[in-house]
Amino acid sequence: MSEFDYASLITDIPDYPEPGVVFKDITPLFADPEGLRHTILAIADHFRDAGVTKIVGPEARGFIVGVPVAMELGAGFIPARKPGKLPRETYSVSYELEYGTDSLEIHADAIQPGDKVLIVDDLIATGGTAAATGKLISEVGAELVGYACILELEFLNPRAALAEAGDQELFSLVKVH
Repeated sequence: MSEFDYASLITDIPDYPEPGVVFKDITPLFADPEGLRHTILAIADHFRDAGVTKIVGPEARGFIVGVPVAMELGAGFIPARKPGKLPRETYSVSYELEYGTDSLEIHADAIQPGDKVLIVDDLIATGGTAAATGKLISEVGAELVGYACILELEFLNPRAALAEAGDQELFSLVKVH
């Protein structure tokens, strides 16, 4: 697939959600049929030969990106949700935020030992959510193939957090310095 200018379809919103923050709005990328197609195919193509059996997408934008990647790879999709959102027995992982902690859960029967799992999200900032999700995948006996995202906020050094969790690849379409 040829090089695609993903960044041209990502809009900067200054001072949102608070002063000094530049929010990266990817909804124009999703709204553009060619942009959306390139996004999904670029991620899927990168991992096409990795034998991925399951995609895990953290709530909520990970669902938007993860489901079509799963379809393209012929893999299942597992939503990683906030606590209390899944109706059956769950596995849970807690992780540190800048101010406090948060948690994600997956159904206990969603991933089996031997599954090859790719974590897909819209954005990886500090890497905390992705690393915690990766730890959960490993704890249930599956193989974590890697991480994929549209935006990587390099200036927050997410690769350091991911490296502490293992040596899996982080594939990103746009790196923000």
